[in-house]
Amino acid sequence: MIVIASICAVILAAAIVIGLIRVLTARDQGSRAVVSDLIYFSAIAIVTMLGIAVSSSIVLDVIFLSSMVGILATIALSRILTRGHR
Repeated sequence: MIVIASICAVILAAAIVIGLIRVLTARDQGSRAVVSDLIYFSAIAIVTMLGIAVSSSIVLDVIFLSSMVGILATIALSRILTRGHR
């Protein structure tokens, strides 16, 4: 199980690197916002894989809280980019 979790973490790390390259080459702020969400949630997934590898239940609480913060940040950023229009 540890091998699978480490392989998944490597794949997610590659996704983060590709996302960082895409952030640098994106033309509009909407694309940058979407890719930054991808990077953030990929980092959360890496923490999840770490939690699976060490069999820690406290890591789940950290994952749940950081996911909620990420969702709220996404909503706030979308409101900022649309200037409050729905």
